[in-house]
Amino acid sequence: MKQGVKFSILAVTLILLILAAVWGYRFLTARYQAPEQQTADEGNEEQAKTDPAPDFTVMDMDGNSVNLSDYFGKPIIINFWAAWCGPCKSELPAFDAAIQEYGQEITFLMVNLTDGFRDTVSVVTDFVDENNYSFPVYFDTEYSAAIAYRVSSIPLTVLIDRDGNLYKSHTGAMSDTILDKYIQELLEDAGQ
Repeated sequence: MKQGVKFSILAVTLILLILAAVWGYRFLTARYQAPEQQTADEGNEEQAKTDPAPDFTVMDMDGNSVNLSDYFGKPIIINFWAAWCGPCKSELPAFDAAIQEYGQEITFLMVNLTDGFRDTVSVVTDFVDENNYSFPVYFDTEYSAAIAYRVSSIPLTVLIDRDGNLYKSHTGAMSDTILDKYIQELLEDAGQ
């Protein structure tokens, strides 16, 4: 085969691959795009008080199945995290302190994205014990919570009002000041 024909076939093949990649990217982006999640400290607050919070099932530290809906009736803060995630680890002390202070008024669900490789139940339990955290951990071993909330980046914190409706979400690590601001908003909304 002549050199020119080989080059033409190669060029057409490359163009077809590029077109397929562009189409595939657009298709997958449209299909799997996570819901918008803004951060309050950037001034982008999302309020969706009429959207019911998607239910999910996770495992508690005793191996029991727990549903999010079991906790409707008072405000809920869900924090999606992993022990290998640096930004997640940086905000855990603030969550631990908040849980100790507000645990009676707000339900905190510290949902570990337990992938079975980097985070296993035993690795996470040891991590929590070594750091003397008092919060209970919920293990998302079946990805029920991650799928329900389309978790694409962690840490992700979701606030749910006492009626079981989505209130706000925050992507990225939070300072204790921002977390306290969210807590006060949830308590004010709940009339507490």
